[in-house]
Amino acid sequence: MAVSTRKNTAHRVLPHLHAPAPLTESPAARYVWAAARLALGWVFVWAFLDKTFGLGHETPRAQAWIDGGSPTDGFLKHAPQGPLAGFYHNIAGVAWADWLFMAGLAGVGAALVLGIGMRAAAGAGALLLVMMWSAVLPPANNLFMDDHLIYAVVLIGLALVSAGDALGLGRFWSATALVRRFPFLK
Repeated sequence: MAVSTRKNTAHRVLPHLHAPAPLTESPAARYVWAAARLALGWVFVWAFLDKTFGLGHETPRAQAWIDGGSPTDGFLKHAPQGPLAGFYHNIAGVAWADWLFMAGLAGVGAALVLGIGMRAAAGAGALLLVMMWSAVLPPANNLFMDDHLIYAVVLIGLALVSAGDALGLGRFWSATALVRRFPFLK
């Protein structure tokens, strides 16, 4: 039986052959995703505040939710006559639709700004955005694409790259007993 004196070097990794870290792990990428998270969070928070208090941007003071206005009535009642117009016209101004819509805006906005619950926020926010997209079918400027779908994709991307960890409470939130027990809350 012959004995080999050759050393097996295949398992060694040469320092100059190390692959660079994925782009999403670079500090610059983490901060860009964090900035996108904060910006999109502000979009949701602002919509909630404007509809609640009638700050005069999209919602006049007289139509504020706290003064008896409906956050869904104007948008859904005046939605184009697309394939789902009947459904949306029927739920426009209904109390449960108003509460769900406002809870969605507030919850997704708070989660994004704080950097917690990114998976749940991505799921709920993407669903809300796709529903808003479907209420205005067909979109005014394209056959199918509009900002609602783009925001939905960005939301999912934010959750996939753990965007809440940079400039947010994501790492702290992920270490809580609640999130360790129910990882979908991450």
